[in-house]
Formats: sequence, structure tokens, C-alpha cells
Amino acid sequence: MKTTLSRRTLLKGLAAAPAAGAVFSIPRYAHAAEIRLRYGNNLPLSHPLNIRAKEAADRIAKETNGRAEMLIFPANQLGGDTDMLSQVRSGGLTFFTPSSLVIATLVPAAALNAVGFAFKDYDQVWKAMDGPVGAFVRNKIADSRLHALETMWDNGFRQTTTSSGAITKADDMAGLKIRVPVSPLSIDMFTALGASPTSLQFSEVYSALQTKVVDAQENPLPIIQVSKIYEVQQNCALTNHIWDGYWFIANGREWSGLPDDVKEIVSRAINEAGLAQRADIAKLNSSVQTDLEKAGLKFNTVETDSFRNKLKEGGFYSKWSKEFGDEAWGALESVVGSLA
Repeated sequence: MKTTLSRRTLLKGLAAAPAAGAVFSIPRYAHAAEIRLRYGNNLPLSHPLNIRAKEAADRIAKETNGRAEMLIFPANQLGGDTDMLSQVRSGGLTFFTPSSLVIATLVPAAALNAVGFAFKDYDQVWKAMDGPVGAFVRNKIADSRLHALETMWDNGFRQTTTSSGAITKADDMAGLKIRVPVSPLSIDMFTALGASPTSLQFSEVYSALQTKVVDAQENPLPIIQVSKIYEVQQNCALTNHIWDGYWFIANGREWSGLPDDVKEIVSRAINEAGLAQRADIAKLNSSVQTDLEKAGLKFNTVETDSFRNKLKEGGFYSKWSKEFGDEAWGALESVVGSLA
């Protein structure tokens, strides 16, 4: 069942501070659940991902008549991304939703969707992730004794903010001190563009910008809003340089051991909730820019071709096509066209 979240609910959710020790409740039945599914993530309680996951949990409890329940532990209650990835591999967690760049530390092919300037728009993203790219990565995840559900959840396109001049073309990146995630792919991309990337944990980003350790950063707009990065940055270039999403992964052994009827109910509930979450993020993205503009952040579009051409001329695509391999790169280019 698809429901629509209001814009006010979405924005309030992003700004909400997670309650310590909070865990979503689910419908309780007279008998204890035979199957308990533990799901951890790193997002606030009221983020669209958790709201839709709660709907899936309610549905699982109802459709299994209480045989199965999914307990949700949001906001890093069970540790950081590295901790939760370890827990889902060991069986301490049933489910975890790592971003592509997080699970890529275990499954390098998962970073395929984070190739710089590969996707022009969301139509290409979902054609790839619901099609050949998603299928390829899911198979690689399975090789690591994990199970990835079919629907990938949305995190968003990443945009670039700066403390001074606006970025409009690739040459504007020259010498820019920019914070990037701890990701070889991101570091290599910004280096190829002439910037000076520095890898920092996200918790360090605001202070690093404030003290001028770095002059720029890149993240999806909702993250820029909730972390108040607009307070220490002046401009935002809508570069759309990387799209990232969340894989809903399960411990492979536990997933395989679920009864077939329960597995079908859980899979359907989570996949359909993921589709609803995608619509939530699309709605949120369209309104967050307006709010950030009111907060003083100046926006501009960029000459996307200048970035692609510089990456191509610098050998970025050629290098990473070899890193990923012919099969993976072929899956990506079958949707987005020739890159290298």
C-alpha cells in the first residue's frame, strides 16, 4: 500500500534529533514472534528511509499474523557503518542499509554507481539500478555471503558547496581544497579534476569548513540542510557528480533459512517500501533547494560536459573501467552510453 508523506513531515524528519535508545515499535500479538529480524541503519527516526521501513515492519507483522517481526534500530544505535556491516555479516543483525560507498569496502563492484558524472538523471539511475548494474552488483554481494533485496533505496545526487567562488565548469576545481568520503573512487575523481581532496569522517566536516581546513564539500541537498553546512558555505553548484543509494542487505545464512512464505512477505514489504521511499526523496529534493536558498545558499548549474571531458582526457574513465572489469563497465555503459 503506497502512502504519501507530506513535505512538512519530510523536512521535520530530517531535522529531528534521534532519541537515545529508541527503537520502532511494531504491532504486538498475543503470542511471541517465532522470527525476529533486527535491522540497523545510520539515519534519524523520522527520515523517509525509517518511516517507510516502519511501514514495512508493520506489514510484515500483520501479513505473517505475528510470526515474524522486524525491529528497527536507527541513528547508529548499534554502531557506525563499519560496525553494522560487520554485524550483518556475522549474523548479529539481520538487515543493514549501507550506501554503495560503504559496502564497496567489502564488495568493490558496489561502487559502480558512484563513477563520476555517469548518470545524467534519475531515469538513467533507476534504469541501471533496477536493471543490469543492480543485477551485477547483487550477484557480487551474494558472493560475500550476503543477500541484497531487489529494490535499492535512494540517497540522492551529490552536489558541491564552496566557501567562496561559484563552480560553473571543470577548470573552477583547480586547487580546490574539498572534503570527500573515505573512498578511492571519489579521491581519484576530484584529483583528476584538479582539486585537492581530503578524506574526513562526516562528523568532522562542519568544523573543517568552519576552520578552513577545507574550503568545499559535496553531499546530497538534504544532508547539506540537516547538517547546517549552509552556515559555513556560500555557494552550491548543482554538479550531480555522483548518485548514491542504500542497498537493503541481509545476512545470507539467515535469509536462506527463512520459511519461503515469510521470505516472500518480507521481500515484498521491503521492496515496495523502497519504491515509496524513492518518491519521498524526489519530493524532498524539490523543496530543500528552496529552503536552502532562503537560508542564504546561492545555487548555480554547471557545464557538465566540461567535467566529463576533463575526466576522460585525464584517463579517469579508462583507469576505472579496468578496475571494475569489462562485465561491470559494460553493464554501466549499456545504460549511460560510452564513458571511456
